[in-house]
Order: sequence, then C-alpha cells, then structure tokens
Amino acid sequence: MERVLFITGMGCEKCEAKVKAALEAVPGVSKAVVSRVAAKAVVTYDGTATDEQLVAAVSALEHYPVSGILDGNLRPESMERITTPALAEAFIDAQVDLLRKQIGDGSVLLALSGGVDSSVVAALLIKAVGKQLTAIHVNHGLMRKGESQQVIDVFEKQLGANLIYVDATDRFLDKLAGVAEPESKRKIIGAEFIKVFDEEAAKLSGIGFLGQGTIYPDILESKDGIKAHHNVGGLPDEVKLELVEPLKLLFKDEVRMVGAALGLPDSMVNRQPFPGPGLGVRCVGAITRDRLEAVRESDAILREEFAKAGLDKKVWQYFTVVPDFKATGIKDGKRAFEWICIIRAINTRDAMSASIERLDWDFLEKVADRITHEVPGITRCVYDVTKKPTATIEYE
Repeated sequence: MERVLFITGMGCEKCEAKVKAALEAVPGVSKAVVSRVAAKAVVTYDGTATDEQLVAAVSALEHYPVSGILDGNLRPESMERITTPALAEAFIDAQVDLLRKQIGDGSVLLALSGGVDSSVVAALLIKAVGKQLTAIHVNHGLMRKGESQQVIDVFEKQLGANLIYVDATDRFLDKLAGVAEPESKRKIIGAEFIKVFDEEAAKLSGIGFLGQGTIYPDILESKDGIKAHHNVGGLPDEVKLELVEPLKLLFKDEVRMVGAALGLPDSMVNRQPFPGPGLGVRCVGAITRDRLEAVRESDAILREEFAKAGLDKKVWQYFTVVPDFKATGIKDGKRAFEWICIIRAINTRDAMSASIERLDWDFLEKVADRITHEVPGITRCVYDVTKKPTATIEYE
C-alpha cells in the first residue's frame, strides 16, 4: 500500500533524511521516499500504520508541517493541470528527484511499448538514472505493423538506450487461444508481461525496479470497474519488482506536454495512443492468427490514408476493429461470408470522454474500398459513431 504526505519546510538533504528516518520508524512502513523538491514523502507500508501515526511521526520533528495525506493513487485536488512548458519543467524536476531517491544506485527495467506513455517514462528515467535503466520491448504478437522494428530503430539506434528485445509472439498467442472474455484476455496479457520481465530480470544483476507507463485514466477506469488495465488491475499479486510509475497521476495531454519538455521528437510525443494489450483488444472475441492479421493490415491502411489526408494531425485516435462475426458479401462475383471491419476515430483531451470525428464520406468510402479489396477475410466496413460515454474508446 502507498500513502503520500505533502510536507513543507524541508530545505536540505539532512531535512529529508530526518523525515525519512521518522517515517520508516513507524511500525509497518517498509520504505519512505522523501523529496524536498517535490515537497512530499511517498510511503510504502503494509496497511497497519494509520494516517495519524504517519503524520505524527513527521510532526514530532516540529519543523516540517504536513499539509495533507492521500492514497498514492489519488490525484490531489490542488494539483495544477500541466498546460505550459514551465509547469512541465517543474513536474520533471520533482519527478527526477523522486526517481533518484526511489531507485538509488539500483537498476530499473522499463516496459517499453514505444507508445507515448512508456516513451516519456523512458526519457524521465534516462534523465534521472541514465544507464541504470534497461528498457525491455516485448513483441507479444499484438503490435501494429512494423512497430517493433520502429521501437528498435528509435530507442536503441537513435536514443542509445540499453534495449532488450524479446519476441514472445507464440508464447502470448498460445496463452490467449480460445479466450474470448475481455477481462480474461487483459489479465492473461498483463500476467504474461510480468513473467517475461521476471525472466529477463533473472538474467541481469541488481534489478529491483519495474518501470511502467501507467497514467491517471488507467487508474480511474480500473478503480471504477470499467476495465482492467494490464498495468493496474491486471497485475498478479506476486510481482517481485518494485514499481516505478512517475506518470500515474497525469492525464494524456499532460504526458504529451512533459514529453515535449523532455525533448522527445514530435512524432513520438504526438503519436496516437495504443493500448498495452495491443491489437488483442481490437481482435474482439477469441484471438485467431488470421483475424489478428486482418486487424493489423486494416489498421495499417487506415493509418496510411489518415496521413495522406492530413488527418493524423487532427484526430486524436483512429483504428480498426475486427470482431468475431461475419457478414455476407460479394467478392470476384461470388458469395463471400467474411468478417466486418469497424473503423473508429475519436477526439478527446484526457481520454475520460470522447467525441466522434465527422469524417468525409468520400474518404471513408476510399478507406473501406482499400480494406475490403486488400485485406483477406474482410467483406465490409462500418463506421462507429458512438461517443464516450456510453462507449469506451477501445472495444475491450
């Protein structure tokens, strides 16, 4: 369990050390990460310590007032929205200090998907602990077309990260075979990710931390039971590594602002979101390799056409879904009974609500024509016009 105390008056390293010692002396507390830059202490404990005990331990030092205490997964109401480079820089300074205090001289593994969230976490960790970071990219067979190779090119060749590439396609797809229930799929993917990381950690020395790109909407949706995220509700209890989640109280627009302030390229910072379980949540129902390939190829066509039309800079997220049911069509003058491809394009600020992009009819017709003629197994396309709420952005 985790609690955060907001503490003022810590003006030096000795002050931090006093607060840390006081908190770690409270029964049940296993670790306290104290930062005068962030003006807070993050306390890990077994649930036996009360808020009153934690506050009393700091208050007994007399010079360090506690202005508040919260669950570690709750965003403070007083936390200002990051909307400017200056606010982003302030967040970065605080997080870098907290990361250095949390990790110390240890080593951290990062679950690097190549998406916006994990990329920003990678940049923060590189800034904070440099070569103590080892980034792991797991190809679970659920990536978009060409994506794993792009991750290798950007992070290993351009950014010089310590990158481990693991091709676990067969391992994941074998585990997912025959599983149709959405939450079960997410939990299988999340659990398998952790197993892969544990295996890779066992090959390295001194690994004690696992970095993740958890953001606040992940926590809110898991808490409210909307869906389990692979990096929140879907994790098994026996996680052996200490989690490092510097973005977990930020919304997506704030993550992008922080990424820009860290100097990440625009193509990475403004990349459209991609779910942790990948195309697994867009291959609705039990995943089969042929239908998964249909999702991948149709998605590639949609992304290509969005870029040609200049829509990739206008629309927040766009993708295809291929559910596990079929419809009658005509191909090569003969009856065809094949899958339906759903096209979804939405705009949002923070992913908590979303509006539908009103795409041009001729554009949609062109995309549908390409998908039905170029992707084996698809005989028709439909466009999803449902807002969030009532629909979630993803289908599973």
